[in-house]
Amino acid sequence: MEEPVKTARLFLCFVTFLGVTVPENPADAEELVRFESVPVKLSPFRIRKARELGEILPQPQGTPLLGYLSRPPGDGPFPAIVVMHGCDHLRSSVRELWPKRLVSWGYAVLVVDSFTTRNVKDPCRSHVPDRAFDAYGALNFLSQSGFVDVERVALMGFSAGGTTTLDATKTGGFEQLVERKFRAAIAYYPACDADRGDATVPSLILIGERDNWSRPERCQKRLARLSGDGPPIELNIYKGTYHGFDAPEFVMGKRVLGHIEKYDRDAAGKSIRAVYTFLRKHLGK
Repeated sequence: MEEPVKTARLFLCFVTFLGVTVPENPADAEELVRFESVPVKLSPFRIRKARELGEILPQPQGTPLLGYLSRPPGDGPFPAIVVMHGCDHLRSSVRELWPKRLVSWGYAVLVVDSFTTRNVKDPCRSHVPDRAFDAYGALNFLSQSGFVDVERVALMGFSAGGTTTLDATKTGGFEQLVERKFRAAIAYYPACDADRGDATVPSLILIGERDNWSRPERCQKRLARLSGDGPPIELNIYKGTYHGFDAPEFVMGKRVLGHIEKYDRDAAGKSIRAVYTFLRKHLGK
């Protein structure tokens, strides 16, 4: 195992947590649930202008959403994970494999479906609505479930969902608009914004060295610009791997819009162990 290079609170590593034994047991059956995204609040400027013009503004409404809820046996309260899919929607590793894995580790899991109720047909080519509010709507839903410890909920996303995860947990971002907060964030191959700045929670980014869709160098640039005062961000770059390296459905490799998606068993295993260790550290058992 290579030693991570540590600069202040920044960690860069290619091989991580090889000695961790990760349990894999079947999860309870999932449940289809319905909830709403957090409404986008009206800005003070918009409210002031409406008053000046004598307008009556309608109350902001959340977007109706679907989700797939899985939980361990027992009454809880359990730590939980909100999962955000990518622009390829609910592929099997996100909809089924990861929830089963996370439940076997003792976490309740809510996979958010951001597209079905919005009738989004081709999200990889078209505009996708601001999904950070979907993530916080899911957090609100879990907080009312009675079996989730709302103080121990992490946000986890894949590809475009990973980008949403970083956007939802950056300083000066969406988190300041909501009451309930996530405890940690995990982003698989997100499109990092080099100017995104500090995170509001401990974060783990996992990305392939050869990913030409979510380029690792942009994540490295973001981390290089951190203030050093925020929670730690760990960046794991897996040598020789592409977008979707954790997804067994891409074992034969696939080209999407000119980008390669390909499963890598070794990198997938290392990343799973990294996620397991990260969640144990920041959410507990």
